[in-house]
Amino acid sequence: MINGAHVLLYSADAEADRNFFRDVLRLKSVDAGHGWLIFALPPAEAALHPSEGSSRGDEHAMLGAELYFMCDDLKATVKMLKDKNVACGPVSDERWGTKTTIRLPSGGEVGLYQPKHPVAYNLNSK
Repeated sequence: MINGAHVLLYSADAEADRNFFRDVLRLKSVDAGHGWLIFALPPAEAALHPSEGSSRGDEHAMLGAELYFMCDDLKATVKMLKDKNVACGPVSDERWGTKTTIRLPSGGEVGLYQPKHPVAYNLNSK
C-alpha cells in the first residue's frame, strides 16, 4: 500500500534552499545525515497533465513535475513573504486559481496559488 510521496527538487544551491524551506517557510524536517534535510510538506494532492514525453531528456520515463504550494489567501501569503524579504513573481488570475512564484535563494522558483477548484488534499483525513 502506498503510504506517502517523496518530491525531489533539484537546486543550484541546495543548502541555501534547504535553509529557506526551514527558516522562512518554517517547514519541519528530519536530518537524514550530514545536514541533508527531508521536509514534511503540507497536505498534498497530485494532478496529471498532458506532456510531450519525458522532461528529463533521457531514456527514463520519469514524469516531469512542478511544485506549487497552496494557500487560502494569496495576498496575505505574498505580504508575509515580502515582509521576510522574499521575492514573489507577478500575480496572475487563471481559470483554476490565482498564482505567483516564490524565488528561492538558489534563483529557482516554486509556485504558490490560491485554488478556485475543489481540493483533494483533505480527502485522506475524512
